[in-house]
Amino acid sequence: QVQLAESGGGLVQSGGSLRLSCVFSENFFDLYSMAWYRQAPGKEREWVATITTDFKSNYVDSVKGRFTISRDNAKKTVYLQMNNLKAEDTAVYYCALPSRGYWGQGTLVTVSS
Repeated sequence: QVQLAESGGGLVQSGGSLRLSCVFSENFFDLYSMAWYRQAPGKEREWVATITTDFKSNYVDSVKGRFTISRDNAKKTVYLQMNNLKAEDTAVYYCALPSRGYWGQGTLVTVSS
């Protein structure tokens, strides 16, 4: 059974930083692009960032310059470094392998203003 296990969420003050991690259970991790999504209270899930197999990244405009997605294929892990966090970044963050429909359970990030 494919599993994606996120960690690293928590409570942080505005302007602070967090790093999310997502460990993938299968060995074909390096064959696919990986992504982070988030869902804020009362809102629809939105795409945050993607990293391709050749380590190219893309971001939603609202996080550009603040968030960095990265991957370590040897560890089958994708990361999301979040700096200068804002209250509007509060959400449950999900990692995903979108092309195969695999999703993690999510980790809550709360930014206090």
